[in-house]
Formats: sequence, structure tokens, C-alpha cells
Amino acid sequence: MKKLIKYSITLFLLFGLAHALVITIDGINDDKPSTNASFIIVLGSKVNEDGTLSNRLKARLDKSIELFNENPMLSIFVSGGLGKEGHFEGSKMKVYLVSKNIPENQIYVDNKGNNTRLTAQNFSKQFPECKSVLVVTQFFHVTRSKTSFETSRNRPSLWF
Repeated sequence: MKKLIKYSITLFLLFGLAHALVITIDGINDDKPSTNASFIIVLGSKVNEDGTLSNRLKARLDKSIELFNENPMLSIFVSGGLGKEGHFEGSKMKVYLVSKNIPENQIYVDNKGNNTRLTAQNFSKQFPECKSVLVVTQFFHVTRSKTSFETSRNRPSLWF
């Protein structure tokens, strides 16, 4: 019985390690940004209780600003839900982008993107004609993002 428990724990740990390795490799081998993308999609993350952005969310938004400045014809879709801290992530993201001189009319807010799958669905419903997007997130979130957007209704080409 002890051997069975030991083997089970070892198998479980090996599976977890393999899973983490696959996610890391997928996340750090992101694609080169598409020149034909129509949108930059910024996935939400924590907004602090005082309304300031978490470092992770600020990093995502700063990357989206960099991408936007390289191609100001792109629109930005910010998505997140109402966090337990009491702030709508999408709205806070828009405020930050506007404060960094991103034109308000090029920012679309989704405050019902409580998870990656909902963000993909909400975007696909709002912009069914869009065929190529840039998704901004951290490396550990890339695999889940790919899966969510590829299974959404319009299945846009993805670039991370």
C-alpha cells in the first residue's frame, strides 16, 4: 500500500511538472505580432482595493500602449470583471490608457470578461468580423488564452 501511495504521488508530481513545463514553453515562445491585426486585446488582472492597478495589469497595459504606438490604427479591447476589491477591471484599464494618451474612441471596454473564456466570447460577439488580434497577457496565461480564443465563435488569428 505504501508503494502504491508513493508511486501515485510521484506520478502526480511528474504530471504537474510536465504541465507547468508545457505552459511555460508555450508562453515564452510567443508569436511575432501580426501586421494585419485589427485589435489589441488586454486581458484583465487585479485592481487593488485603492483603485490602483496591480503590477501585472499595469505591465499588460504598458505593452498594449507600446503595440498601439507602433500601429495607431489598432483598437484596444480591455476586458475584465468586477474584482472582489470592488472595481471593474475594464473601466480602470480604460482610465489608465486614456491617461497615457490613447484616444478614447479607440478603446472598447468589456466589464463582463470575468475569465479568459468569457473575454473571448464577448469579443467574438461584439466583433464577429475580426480575423486577427494581438492578445496581451503574461507567459503563463498564453496557453489558456489560445484555447479560449480558438474555441470562440469567430476564431481570430492569435498573436501573443
